[in-house]
Amino acid sequence: MTQDFYLYNTLTRTKEKFEPINPPNVGLYVCGPTVYGDPHLGHARPAVTFDLLFRYLKHLGYKVRYVRNITDVGHLEDELADEGEDKIQKRARIEKLEPMEVVQHYTNRYHHFMDLLNVLPPSIEPHASGHIIEQQQMVKDIIDKGFAYEINGSVYFDLQKYNSRYGYGTLSGRVMDEMISNTRELEGGDEKRFPLDFALWKKADATHIMRWPSAWGEGYPGWHVECSVMGMKYLGSCYDIHGGGMDLIFPHHECEIAQSTAVTGKPHVRFWIHNNMVTINGQKMSKSKNNFITLEDIFTGQNELLEKAFSPMTVRFYMLQAHYAGTLDFSNDALKAAEQGLARLRKGMQNLEKIKSSEDSTVNVKVLEKKAYDAMNDDMNSPVILAHLFEGTRMINAIQDGHERISRKDLRQLRNFMHAFSYDILGLKPEQEQVSGDEGRSGELIGLILQLRQEAKERKDFATADRIRSGLAALGVKVKDTKDGYEWEIG
Repeated sequence: MTQDFYLYNTLTRTKEKFEPINPPNVGLYVCGPTVYGDPHLGHARPAVTFDLLFRYLKHLGYKVRYVRNITDVGHLEDELADEGEDKIQKRARIEKLEPMEVVQHYTNRYHHFMDLLNVLPPSIEPHASGHIIEQQQMVKDIIDKGFAYEINGSVYFDLQKYNSRYGYGTLSGRVMDEMISNTRELEGGDEKRFPLDFALWKKADATHIMRWPSAWGEGYPGWHVECSVMGMKYLGSCYDIHGGGMDLIFPHHECEIAQSTAVTGKPHVRFWIHNNMVTINGQKMSKSKNNFITLEDIFTGQNELLEKAFSPMTVRFYMLQAHYAGTLDFSNDALKAAEQGLARLRKGMQNLEKIKSSEDSTVNVKVLEKKAYDAMNDDMNSPVILAHLFEGTRMINAIQDGHERISRKDLRQLRNFMHAFSYDILGLKPEQEQVSGDEGRSGELIGLILQLRQEAKERKDFATADRIRSGLAALGVKVKDTKDGYEWEIG
């Protein structure tokens, strides 16, 4: 089935039909984390958003090369002014570690929590520190093209010259003259020729630990240049999709466009896609504002904003309940509602395996499936998809209760549809893979114990069967005997 897939392109501010440059290959680049602390809910949102896109592109039959970087150098505390301490170096100083110890520790932590959220690993995960030579080469190329200048061992991008040639602000919609008027007071404040010029390479002062030799002296790359380099290195001079959080549109992605265009003379990305923010009390969740809640807090319940722990799949479901381009406000009540919704969907998936087919159907699975694809093809409208999955759940329950009938062919299609969208596309792990967060083993263990209980019942050893049931109940596992065997759920 051919799918016309539409995505909202931040660059053109319209929904556009997605057509890859070189089908069936798709190049996807997403800005990954700066690894100087544990991942919070704000980090999870782009991970889940672009995991959804990655999964769906593969579902449509595309061969996707997904590149998600790790920023481990060059991200300074004052992003706009290119000033302040490197975020990773600051963490290393506080914890009395080598910077790359900090990087390794928090990269491992990020991977751990992404695994719990069932976020697929990217095809390539390059580190900024592993591409210093390529970044230096790009800086040299920009200088040679006349769009950068060196002063006192640092290299800055010449925004005024670039703007006169190509125009700056195409992604964010910011007007250069307005930005100039808003930064008049900064003129003469540092060594830049123009206050809006941004660093491509910074001279390292005596206190800066992370430093590399270069043609301009010892220093380190600016924050923006890494993504230009790694995107084009692994996906080519022009590729299909670049993604990230909405907070990266300016200055990070705007500067990335300027750098790349200065080198190639043409746009380097077809589709720019941005997820919106997670907020707490209406404010963006971020480490810098100290108003964040970590994923570990949520999964353990160890936070004053939470009354209990919530599973990784509950968090994933909570995020999918909102369209990726809309804001998502955090609250304990919102997670509780997501937990209830996920439980209802899972119950429907369990019942799906039990319903029996009839000779004819009184339900129309084809129409339901088309609605779900239409929602996904309309800019990944995950909340509408969930609504259709709940419609499928209502259909399953009606069949099980004898109010509707379904043929063998339609039952096969219903199972394929519910499994494809719940598991493969939305990435919601089946319950037995998620119980207690023990990497999927707890559900298998419960299943094994219940099989032993079933065998005890068949031997008429009801004392052992009752003891197993009582023991599981004490652990929060509810067991219900049915005519076909048994059902179980977490309490």
